[in-house]
Amino acid sequence: MRAFAIKGYNESPTFIERPIPQVGNSEVLVEVHAASINPLDTKVRKGELKLLLKYNMPLTLGNDFSGIITKVGKDVNKFKVGDEVYGRPRAENMGTFTEYFSVHEEDIALKPKNLTFEEAASIPLVGLTSYQALHDILSIKKGQKILIHAGSGGVGTFAIQLAKEMGAYVATTSSEGIELTKSLGADKIINYKSVNFEDVIKDYDAVIDSVGGETLEKSFLTVKKGGKIVSIAGTPNGRFAKEMGLGLIKKTILSLVSSKITKLEKKHDIEYTFLFMQHSGKQLKILSELLETEKIKPIIDRVFAFDKANEALVYSENGKAKGKIILKLK
Repeated sequence: MRAFAIKGYNESPTFIERPIPQVGNSEVLVEVHAASINPLDTKVRKGELKLLLKYNMPLTLGNDFSGIITKVGKDVNKFKVGDEVYGRPRAENMGTFTEYFSVHEEDIALKPKNLTFEEAASIPLVGLTSYQALHDILSIKKGQKILIHAGSGGVGTFAIQLAKEMGAYVATTSSEGIELTKSLGADKIINYKSVNFEDVIKDYDAVIDSVGGETLEKSFLTVKKGGKIVSIAGTPNGRFAKEMGLGLIKKTILSLVSSKITKLEKKHDIEYTFLFMQHSGKQLKILSELLETEKIKPIIDRVFAFDKANEALVYSENGKAKGKIILKLK
């Protein structure tokens, strides 16, 4: 089968031939119909996550997918051959840019009936990221104010909709995606090219950051004391290392490189969390209900044929997409 993979960090991906994977007792084999491209794929390709995750080469890229089950392991009891499913595999089992993929049954859910395979493939990573940020970490309540950066991006387009569904007042930053973010329900939209968001956003309850750098640092000026900031683009800190059980050396390294953020955290009395999204078929089922009732809709920027995977990756790395970028395999 064909797979889109790297043979070493910082190398350009290429198509290679790999054997169809074996299926473990609790796994299913999926004929992949579509997969989505995420900034995470670029981080993995560049070796930016080597401190957290170790992969063998060649490494097939891809972190979420949709498709049809063609085989089930002997202990699988939630799914059967022929089921249309979607999911985000556990991090150590990434590699969905391929024609067939084996995945643990706890990492997937039935595809929402009203979505195409391309639409379904756009959901798992950004949907789970948004849900875990808003529900698990921030515990957003009705009437609370939240700033969601990069509102027209993959995470942003989903997080805005989910935050509104949870009853929050949502502000977002955007430039070329202003009309899109407005259509998704954002209450306040800041054009970051003409306005400094930290000048107009004050005393908010929370921030979701997917930009990092100065954007993350300035976000501490927008949240009230006791508030929370969740970042998927900032620096993992020592607390994250401890929670992940990364060991003393890695904890020390992350504590040092995140010292500036830790100082801001203490200075402003704000809780900072680096979110490394976790797989969860159970949470995907919750998202499926929101998608099937059309309380949340998938936002797709562009669909590329699998043969155009390199072109799609370059387009993703340009950072101009509004919504998700999809690879169509079937």
